[in-house]
Amino acid sequence: MADPNIPQLRPGATIGILGGGQLGRMLAMAAARLGLHCHIYCPDKESPAFDVVRRISQAEYGDGNALAKFADAVDVITYEFENVPVETAGFLARRRPVWPDPNVLATTQDRLSEKQFVTSLGFQTAAFAEINNAEDLTRALEKIGRPSVLKTRRFGYDGKGQTKIVAATDPALAFSEVGAEPSILEAFVPFEREISVIAARGHDGRIASFDVTENEHGDHILRRSLVPAAVNVAVAAEARRIAERIADALKYVGVLAVEMFVVPNGAGHKVLVNEIAPRVHNSGHWTLGGAATSQFEQHVRAICGLPLGAPAPHGPTAMVNLLGSGSDRAAQLLGLEDALRDPGAHVHVYGKRRVFERRKMGHLTAIAPDAESALERGRAARAALSWVCET
Repeated sequence: MADPNIPQLRPGATIGILGGGQLGRMLAMAAARLGLHCHIYCPDKESPAFDVVRRISQAEYGDGNALAKFADAVDVITYEFENVPVETAGFLARRRPVWPDPNVLATTQDRLSEKQFVTSLGFQTAAFAEINNAEDLTRALEKIGRPSVLKTRRFGYDGKGQTKIVAATDPALAFSEVGAEPSILEAFVPFEREISVIAARGHDGRIASFDVTENEHGDHILRRSLVPAAVNVAVAAEARRIAERIADALKYVGVLAVEMFVVPNGAGHKVLVNEIAPRVHNSGHWTLGGAATSQFEQHVRAICGLPLGAPAPHGPTAMVNLLGSGSDRAAQLLGLEDALRDPGAHVHVYGKRRVFERRKMGHLTAIAPDAESALERGRAARAALSWVCET
């Protein structure tokens, strides 16, 4: 029986989504399966999420009139990226329920606040220090050492807003390279592998975590994910515990991702928290086709007050990102027929009209008897695909 204290949205209700990228697109597609409508709000006229919904608002995030009309047209609001202005989320929250709560954005948008929050829960991170000028950086380097990484406190993603500091790096130059903005210095972590946990938390506090995912990055971009991660039972349990404790501490509603490092520690390993993403996440894309309930449907269920689905995987699964190359240009996809010939490979194309270097254009998920075979299957399907410039 449904809990009468938890608001539940029924088929025909409308979810408002801030952001029109691929995550918003996949959220809207998941909502449609449950009979729910979506209304996308985004300033970008070429937003790929616009293609899969009936209602859109193309306006800036600071446009009060447009935001008010948007709020009037929806029943609940969520976001597909974490850099939604906190002021925008707060403005909307005074008119409609917004999940995750805007206070979560205030914590996770600032790398320093996020690190302080994580360590306040008793979890470990890389050593870090607050940096407001080049002198702060010089002093912090004496304690944290080199190599290390200097990151802006806000608005960085996929490697943007950060620079590596090595023995020969001039601190003043490094600070100028990140725009001389308030920053955080983080010690370099000699990790054995990168992992993440995608967890969903409902209004009732119940949590459903997907299997621990192993991730591989290149040039700060996620290249592939594997499930199950090659970690022992103790590490997997600790990673899940960390993600679920963070979700509870934030009183979170929806799906979040916690990215972590597995680091050798004597005869065993320890887990360090790297980042929290208060949204559906690239490392959870394997759940589309790879799990009983995708991360996107799980998020929709959570924010709408519906029961969470089963997070169980269908089997060893790989996710391979499809990245663009070359200069900004209109392009068309070739090789789709070949990629679709493998019945175990699932192709997801984001519908972006222009391709450029390292842009996420889509992804593949593949299931096989073991993780490495799944990865090979995904790579084979990816090799069949390419984008060419339109004439």
